[in-house]
Amino acid sequence: MRTIAMIPARLASTRLPEKLIRDLGGKPVIVRTYEAVMDSGLFDAVYVVTDSKKIETLLKAIGAEVLFSTTAHATGSDRLAEAAQSIEADVIINVQGDEPFIDKDSLKRLIQVFATDLRGEVDLASLMTPLQDEKEILNPNVVKVITDLKGRALYFSRAALPFRRDLDAEVTYFKHKGVYAFRKKALVEFANLPIGPLEKVESIEAIRFLEHQRVLQMVETPNDSIGIDTEEDLRQANEIFKTLS
Repeated sequence: MRTIAMIPARLASTRLPEKLIRDLGGKPVIVRTYEAVMDSGLFDAVYVVTDSKKIETLLKAIGAEVLFSTTAHATGSDRLAEAAQSIEADVIINVQGDEPFIDKDSLKRLIQVFATDLRGEVDLASLMTPLQDEKEILNPNVVKVITDLKGRALYFSRAALPFRRDLDAEVTYFKHKGVYAFRKKALVEFANLPIGPLEKVESIEAIRFLEHQRVLQMVETPNDSIGIDTEEDLRQANEIFKTLS
């Protein structure tokens, strides 16, 4: 099973301008993410897919393989779908460019889904981690996921799902981590699937698969690594790097 990683790296960002080239422990965020994926040793190849000459220059300077894409893409997965058509692979892992703390164990769990899915039932897999903090549960910037009893995604939302009507009922909330593992065919098809009303209203790309009845297997991980979306996220990430050095 040929497994590769692709890192979508769009320079423009709303909440933290040009975040992927901001400094993180002495290196740009996108370089840190690329190095974390490479250091896992899990992949036959690792590509960065970008629309930015700045990012291309940074990555090529360290010997990374860079694929250039057009700029007209609604999501990171749409960007990868364009690039994936010409790449030889069975499984493609999408690691967001702002995930410098992605860990080997979580990536390995995603790959294992396809190694054990002998009937080829699963189209893609993604990560989730338990939420404990009430503020995170209620935070619309934190995407929540609910699954069936086999761990397959039923729905993603920015709302606190499931709604706990009985306050004494025990429930575990799960945060969706935006790392996806696709069968290549499913990824290429993704860009041709029309955006449905639920994806549009929630602005969550994973919903597109559910609206088109694809099978999305969720994989639980205890590792809640920081994604960088705000100045505060970047500050926290730099503090973490200080403790690691």
